[in-house]
Amino acid sequence: MTSAELFGEGINLMFSGMGFVLVFLLILIWAIGLMSKLINKYFPEPHPSPKTPSNATALSAAPTDDFERLRPVIAAAIAHHRRTQQFK
Repeated sequence: MTSAELFGEGINLMFSGMGFVLVFLLILIWAIGLMSKLINKYFPEPHPSPKTPSNATALSAAPTDDFERLRPVIAAAIAHHRRTQQFK
C-alpha cells in the first residue's frame, strides 16, 4: 500500500468512527429523554400544598425578632474586631 492509500484508509476509518460515536450519542440522548418522560408520567413528584399562616402578623414580626436577638452579637463582634485591630 502506498502512503496515499494508507492516508485515505485513515480518513475513512476516522469518519466512520466519528459517525458511529455520533449515532450512539444521539440514540443515548433519545433514550434518556424517553426514560425521563416515562418516569415523569408514571412516577410524578408530589406537589406540596402551600401552607397558609394562621396569623399574618406573625410572619412580619419574625425578622425583627431575629434582628433584635442578633444585635448584641453583632455589636460584640464589632467590638472584638476593633480591639484586635488596635494591637496590630
